[in-house]
Amino acid sequence: MSELAIEDLVVRYGHGAHAHVAVDGVSLTVPPGEIVGLVGESGSGKSTIARAVVGLAPVTSGRILIDGVELSRGRRSGKPRRSDTGRSPRSRPVQMVFQDPQSSLDPRMSIGSSIAEALPPDVPRARRRAEIERLLELVHLDPQRADARPGELSGGQRQRVAIARALASRPDVIVADEITSALDVSVQGAVLNLVRELQRELGLSMLFISHNLAVVRYVASSVAVMRDGRIVEHGDTAQILESPEHPYTRELLAAVPEPLRSAS
Repeated sequence: MSELAIEDLVVRYGHGAHAHVAVDGVSLTVPPGEIVGLVGESGSGKSTIARAVVGLAPVTSGRILIDGVELSRGRRSGKPRRSDTGRSPRSRPVQMVFQDPQSSLDPRMSIGSSIAEALPPDVPRARRRAEIERLLELVHLDPQRADARPGELSGGQRQRVAIARALASRPDVIVADEITSALDVSVQGAVLNLVRELQRELGLSMLFISHNLAVVRYVASSVAVMRDGRIVEHGDTAQILESPEHPYTRELLAAVPEPLRSAS
């Protein structure tokens, strides 16, 4: 269990008059072992934060830290990150689960091989098959399907594989970016139940990103609402969704169907 801290993060694309500020001075903390929701409409900047945290978007200014260790420092210097914790230099302290599992998995590789790629190098070759099977069981997939290709699986099963792959490297924090939005409604609930189960069993620290307040309410203990690159409201999930203070939060909540709005 580790803490993710985002401090005064700015992500700017372009220069001068053509510059676009996608994230404007955002500060947000994911406490150890908790799921924090980040919600907002498309273009609000929430996915840019996710990409910045895992090193896929440039950090113009600000800091991103895991347990007080600045990730960007290791990226700029080219030095191994988190080496002071005893982790392998190739380990990644933050892993991301993307929206579309089909595009995040190589269709030419078996799902077992995709998971194996993410395993730390200190896992002996003789134990790799057993570790792959353990991870598949953890996400409620039959270990005997390790040799299957992604195309042989349903969308929900592929997303489970993507979650197993993210867990394979033993990350300190998981960033989940709209992981249910590409799934059928009938499958979304099962994946959300899995997220809650993994959080309880593994003590996961997770930044859970979604445009859907009902989804965030189901999994997150606290929520930050984002608009135009800034956080406009942040606090306990139940409190914010029951008594939102910012007009934008009220707009998002009004868009949620009443049965989902009142679900716990």
